[in-house]
Amino acid sequence: MDAYDEDSQALRGPDGSTGARRPEDPEHQEAPVRPASGDPDGSPSTGSPPPVPRRTGVAALSPRYQVGAAVALAVVAVAACVHLGMVFLSLAPANTVTKQHGKAIEEWVYPEFEQNWKLFAPNPLQQNIAVQARAEVRMKDGNVRTTAWNDLSAQDGAAIDGSLLPSHTEQNEVRRGWDFFVATHGADNRPVGMRGALSEQYVRRIVVMRLNRDDAISREGVIQRVQVRSSTTNVQPPKWSREKISDKPVFRLLPWWTVGDEEAAGGAR
Repeated sequence: MDAYDEDSQALRGPDGSTGARRPEDPEHQEAPVRPASGDPDGSPSTGSPPPVPRRTGVAALSPRYQVGAAVALAVVAVAACVHLGMVFLSLAPANTVTKQHGKAIEEWVYPEFEQNWKLFAPNPLQQNIAVQARAEVRMKDGNVRTTAWNDLSAQDGAAIDGSLLPSHTEQNEVRRGWDFFVATHGADNRPVGMRGALSEQYVRRIVVMRLNRDDAISREGVIQRVQVRSSTTNVQPPKWSREKISDKPVFRLLPWWTVGDEEAAGGAR
């Protein structure tokens, strides 16, 4: 017979078998075609690992600094809770805690954080109260000069007039300091209770700081003594009201206060 079978046109071997490759023969199976790219889906490969997300905030710090930040946040949180608790107890009715720790609560709250509810009282404040101060100043030549009266309240009013974001200090430092003084002193200007001396020191430091900053004579010398007074003027009723009240200011004059060396040297600034 011919080497090729006429029907199958396949090459036969010596044993009569054809040379056609069988699909089930592993040696003759064709290897599957793989994508040219290194990625399974055939997309182009960049050859670099995927980007690592960048850490921000506290997570970007080293472990040591993360511990420090956590401790600082914990201290701030504890201080905020203590402050809110103290203010709440100062406003709450008398209870066991305020009776046992009343002094500690007052020392924490007064005078900087004292709360005032006169705006919502049945009879709101109907007076304009201005705090004024003057000083005896020892000049460089040894002479002592007395300054004119400085209206601290008017200075604060001018500073916040027209301001969209007025300073809390400019609005309340002098006003609350004077309220603190009046609440702890009698009509004879003598202290009443344990906080009287503290209120005097607080007001005196404010006055010395303001005069050293705003008064020309005080800036040229050293303040020896200061004197404070208040000017109270009634708010006039509306035109349609028949109420008649005086429009003349009433002054409350305090005695001269000696300024300590630390305050005179600028320690109150």
